[in-house]
Amino acid sequence: MATIHVDGKAYEVSGADNLLHACLSLGLDIPYFCWHPAMDSIGACRQCAVKQYKDKDDTEGKLVMSCMTPSTDNSWISIADEEAKTFRAGVVEWLMTYHPHDCPVCEEGGHCHLQDMTVMTGHDRRRYDFRKRTHRNQYLGPFIAHEMNRCINCYRCVRFYNDYAGGTDLGVFGSSNNLYFGRHQEGVLESPFSGNLTEVCPTGVFTDQTHSDRYVRKWDMQFAPSVCHQCAVGCNISPGERYGEIRRIENRYNGDVNRYFLCDRGRFGYGYVNRTDRPRQPEWRSEQRHSGRNERTDEADEIVILEVDPALDRGADLLRNARRVIGIGSPRASLESNHQLIQLVGRDNFSTGIAAAEQACLERMAELESTCGLPIPTLREVETHDAVLVLGEDLMHSAARVALAVRQAALAMRDALAEERGIPTWNAEAVKTLAQDSRHPVYIAYPEATELDEISADNWQLAPADIARLGFAIAHIIDSNAPAVAGLDAALAASAQTVAEQLMAANRPLVIAGGSLESTQVLDAAGSIARALSRRTKRAGFMLIRREANSTGLAILGGQPLEWALDEVVEGRADALVVMENDLYTRIPDARVDAALDAATTLVVLDHQRTRTWQRAKLGLSAASFTEADGTLVNLEGRAQRFFQVFDPSHLRPECRIHESWRWLHALRASLVRHENSTITLDEATEACVRDYPALAGMSAASREADFRVEGVKLARAPHRSSGRTSMRANIAVSEPRTPQDPDTPFTFSMEGYSGFDQPRKEVPFAWAPGWNSHQAWNKFTDEVGGHLRAGDPGFRLVAPRPGGYDYANDVPAAFEPRQDSWQLLVLPRLFGGEETSARATPIEERANVPSQTPSIGLSREDAARLGFEQGAALTLETDSARLTLPLRCDQGLPSGLVSLPAGVSSDFRSGDWARFDVSGAAPGHEEVRQ
Repeated sequence: MATIHVDGKAYEVSGADNLLHACLSLGLDIPYFCWHPAMDSIGACRQCAVKQYKDKDDTEGKLVMSCMTPSTDNSWISIADEEAKTFRAGVVEWLMTYHPHDCPVCEEGGHCHLQDMTVMTGHDRRRYDFRKRTHRNQYLGPFIAHEMNRCINCYRCVRFYNDYAGGTDLGVFGSSNNLYFGRHQEGVLESPFSGNLTEVCPTGVFTDQTHSDRYVRKWDMQFAPSVCHQCAVGCNISPGERYGEIRRIENRYNGDVNRYFLCDRGRFGYGYVNRTDRPRQPEWRSEQRHSGRNERTDEADEIVILEVDPALDRGADLLRNARRVIGIGSPRASLESNHQLIQLVGRDNFSTGIAAAEQACLERMAELESTCGLPIPTLREVETHDAVLVLGEDLMHSAARVALAVRQAALAMRDALAEERGIPTWNAEAVKTLAQDSRHPVYIAYPEATELDEISADNWQLAPADIARLGFAIAHIIDSNAPAVAGLDAALAASAQTVAEQLMAANRPLVIAGGSLESTQVLDAAGSIARALSRRTKRAGFMLIRREANSTGLAILGGQPLEWALDEVVEGRADALVVMENDLYTRIPDARVDAALDAATTLVVLDHQRTRTWQRAKLGLSAASFTEADGTLVNLEGRAQRFFQVFDPSHLRPECRIHESWRWLHALRASLVRHENSTITLDEATEACVRDYPALAGMSAASREADFRVEGVKLARAPHRSSGRTSMRANIAVSEPRTPQDPDTPFTFSMEGYSGFDQPRKEVPFAWAPGWNSHQAWNKFTDEVGGHLRAGDPGFRLVAPRPGGYDYANDVPAAFEPRQDSWQLLVLPRLFGGEETSARATPIEERANVPSQTPSIGLSREDAARLGFEQGAALTLETDSARLTLPLRCDQGLPSGLVSLPAGVSSDFRSGDWARFDVSGAAPGHEEVRQ
């Protein structure tokens, strides 16, 4: 610790920080541009100048850049010194000489860091009368809009994109103050983290293109604390709504999870919420056409639109007349919704809605995490590990935000080297120059090349069985009690020895695996390594990657796999299905789903998308998406997190009958048993879940209950400058109805309520503080800049290793043997287009179809040459029950005997199947591969 004196007042700070970091952590305001809490200091903008004195008796002092000055003990500085203030005002004026001053039309207006800093420095008059330089903007893809003329040369964009995120296609061109930040030629930004440029950039150079189409100022949007539903990482987000549409998603700070950054799927994949073809009212499909007071008939589609009560009555009648009802849940739905479905149908009649192979992996992961003896690291803790082994996962596609954290873990070698030489770790360029290409070791075993291979110490492209064998061999070297691997290839054995030695030498080794390959043997191998490491150190970590937002939570609830549910119907043991937020056609082959739905006499579907499953429903109940609902998810580290409703869909669309699935299901159950009380609150739904599942007891502590108040008032969902509320419904009625009431949460649907930062709380819908409208306002909510929220980070950990342990798995697979006429199929995760809901968003769909991302069949170059196939040729892949034609992608690293498909293309193909190529019309000499 160190004592610094700021304008005559003494403060205790961490002596490891620079003065800018220290002062901001104290709540003092110093303007800055080039500095960012996650990327440290380069001293480029000269905006953070303060006066530093030798001691308390020094009256002259000197100007220093606070971001480049250590906060050493007994430092004396002044922020309010007139010379320092004049200098800072001059710097802003220099930086603004070429800025277009287009705030009224700039999309950054209202949450612009440049605006905040110009106001803070008092720069309110423009004296520059000369001609300004202009630049031609570039097309950067469907996510990011480019307006280069607003640039102030702070270098934040390239520092994040290149140094932090590892991108290579964005750079800075030019010299002096005539710089251009963009691509060498226009085109789609390739990094899956490009969307963070919209928040990293302190001006409006890089803005959210998905927001541009339906733009609205920050102060006119309504927000709520939410959780990303597009993968299992559980990043915290702030969705913004206007006129009943989600207009953009911003990062919400969580010091343990995502901190300042999101992946592009999480940031731009929300478009499915705004789709015009969404079901917004209950629908009844019947051969008999109905008409009545609360119904209208769609003659073309034979669909009757129902009001809530008739829909519940008909649903109850259907279930009452059924012999046995099976409920199919969903890993993209909340714990509360899945639990209410269990209460409706009974535990013995509940299916998770997850295919059997994936569910087997989820169950094995839950077992390993509780028995391996190692803790699950938070995303922040991943960055502190000094050796990482990744088995069977391409993290950039299965959990992109984890991939970014692993990258920081590798680069953290820079900090270790700097500390050895007494260089402050916040001195970014000095640390970077010192380290050059030095990195902590990262090892990756996966069937194809991954985007983290470039920072890895070594990587291997192997079949799943061989990945498992490598893992078991590493475990045996670490602990001889683990089973040995017979007949291991010499090269692979040498690699296992190297990895094991590095893991044992590390202070904090980390093992990452997951279910992407749907191989329990790979999981057992990873678990064996974790168990072996746990006998040496408790500082190691073990992380397992799941596929969907609530896969971890659904595994805790338990239930039968999806195939079981469909078989119960096909074989006549059940005749009714209730499917919740799950398109069955995306999970298992179409023929199997069709057979079950044809056999079912009753199908009730709850969803917020018009899926193929919805189209088959007898009764469809219009469920709320995550932006219209409240609920709890459990992420891959076992953290229960609450997401909150952003807006009331019926306020601007009075015809809407959208409700949370848990609310529909509770009311349906009440109708079924003819119970008079059909209402339920979020707190009651959560308590019911905890009551039935003690393992979920901590989910109640994930967030505040509905009666939480700050200074006697609820929390505001909208900034206090929100305008135009009274005219938003003018097209519906001149009179303004009462603001929607929210009995489920501590939030109001308006700007009325508390929105400050001085009262610590976890539930922060949007970041704002006096003088800080930009994303940098999060600094006001944390215990220190880049630290944790002062009230603690959102969520509650439910999963922890139990004392004791487990015996090493002995199911060491045999080495993979290619076949002559068939190939083992792998369906591999895909960041853009591989997830059910985000794939329905137009920008994601466009991004998924850029030439480098177009779905293709992956085949080794060796196999392609043997068969006479050329790159880009249309190939037909077939199994006994399905066929698919896609372009060929010759993969230099893919092992011979394997063929890969991207997720989201077809559910008729499953990992582990053996497939063939239909070579009808192929050149002579290749007919022998036909089946």
